Amino acid sequence: MVEEHAMPAQKRVDVSPQARGRELARMGKQLWQESGSVKEAAVELMNRNPDICSLQAHRYACGLSQDQAALRYNEVTGHQTSLGGTSVNAWETWARSHGRAGSPPTFSSLLILATAYGHGPLGVADEPISPSDLVAEAYERLAPEDQLSLKRFTAATLPSTRPETQEMAFPARVPRSELSPSGLLIAEGNIIGSDFSLAVPTVEYGNPAIRLFSLPNPQPGQLLNLTWACFGLGLERLIHQIKNLGRRLEADACFGINEAGLVMATFLASAQFGRCPIGYLKCIKNRDEIALDGASVYPNLREAPTIVLCDFEVKHANVVGFITQEIRQRYPEAEIYFVVFGAMTKDPGLEVASFDDLTGAGIMRAADFAAVFIAATMSPPGIEPPLELR
Repeated sequence: MVEEHAMPAQKRVDVSPQARGRELARMGKQLWQESGSVKEAAVELMNRNPDICSLQAHRYACGLSQDQAALRYNEVTGHQTSLGGTSVNAWETWARSHGRAGSPPTFSSLLILATAYGHGPLGVADEPISPSDLVAEAYERLAPEDQLSLKRFTAATLPSTRPETQEMAFPARVPRSELSPSGLLIAEGNIIGSDFSLAVPTVEYGNPAIRLFSLPNPQPGQLLNLTWACFGLGLERLIHQIKNLGRRLEADACFGINEAGLVMATFLASAQFGRCPIGYLKCIKNRDEIALDGASVYPNLREAPTIVLCDFEVKHANVVGFITQEIRQRYPEAEIYFVVFGAMTKDPGLEVASFDDLTGAGIMRAADFAAVFIAATMSPPGIEPPLELR
């Protein structure tokens, strides 16, 4: 059997790659039984295991090993091909390693795989799966010819003929999106770069790996105005990160810094934390000083509460540090989790390899948060929330 190199988010010295592959296939098949959809099962599997790629997730959702996937592939072609598990392994290695190893599948291979996985675990289903689903995080690394073929094939199979409503069927993405010539996803006006993983400060024995996306700015030097679709995508990503912390996070309150943070806190409190109390921290900047307005709201909480602090962006200013001190003075021994939509990078490259490549890394470390969650990276001068929330 071909060895499966599904590297986990945390080091597992006692579990072999083959054993983990079998466990993920079992989990994927179970998720398929619950949802009745390979696509939905694949998305949920990636949410739970950020280290696996889309190609792997769809295979696991069918409950297949790499050798079994190759047999399914050959069945789809009427046994006119003799693909082996080594080819499936090479494709998945390429997608998972960001093109540094393995080899990319061709457009025709993606078409066959999409049909094969659409047959489901039992091999008798007929679920329509777009080949673009299989390379959600790796599209821009395909050969230009395959990118163009993939884009045109996907557009041709959509029910709508209006370009502005056509979408690439990427899992865990926002609706009504398309690919730019450079291969980046455009979400209703905002370009969204590829997903990537980043190790961030987290709780003891927690999962440090989060999955976030970059926000390339097509007009450098100007604020990037976010759409509601992009804002919603970021909130969904933050919720997924919180769910994959490694333990259940139960918040006593969600606090929002200014109006944009308040909107984030409201969504998180409702969607993730059982409608917990919501706090509001209105900042006043006077030259180089920061103060809190009297309109700020502090709910009554138990002793040593668990607080989720929400901010729209982190740049150079130590607003977060100031706010954290204020919270700890008002709520002694509070355990504070920090949730931020956009984090600015030190260099132009947005797909950073280290948490310390963020301009606010030192600020966030000094605040001594229990864990940090980030939806996206951004470049100067920053991002502007929908409706110019402040």
